[in-house]
Amino acid sequence: MTRILFVCAGNICRSPMAEGIFRRMLREHGLERAFEVDSCGTGGWHAGESADPRTRQVLARNDADFLHVARQIRVEDFTHFDHIWTMERTNLRDLERAFPAHSGKARLLLEALGFGFLEIPDPYYGDMADFEAVYATLEQALETFFQKQAEENGQGREANS
Repeated sequence: MTRILFVCAGNICRSPMAEGIFRRMLREHGLERAFEVDSCGTGGWHAGESADPRTRQVLARNDADFLHVARQIRVEDFTHFDHIWTMERTNLRDLERAFPAHSGKARLLLEALGFGFLEIPDPYYGDMADFEAVYATLEQALETFFQKQAEENGQGREANS
């Protein structure tokens, strides 16, 4: 089983959005048992809360909604998860400062998926269009991940022939 943790600042916008998209894709690809997925924040400001209403709205419209309770990252996450993917450099820097013994374990999501050193912008102070744009970016990145996985497992050869 591959374990993936998505991380943003407060765990109410970007990381639960990435988790919801990833969960939906796991269902679509029949891979729910092959992955464990979760999300958290670098800070605990929203611990115990559900996702931002705008996040929930975008996820629901895209059949990616799930029951989410925000939480802050814990030291044991670094040993439990195979991949820890952050939304932006600030998240990455916060993790490296708080958990120096695990420096290098977390990576920028878009870098880890081959998109370079790009960041997922925080839509919190924006409007619904910002949340929709973040959803589209995350969906494209995570779909690329699934395509790469299929190719590595020999499932993409027929499509490329």
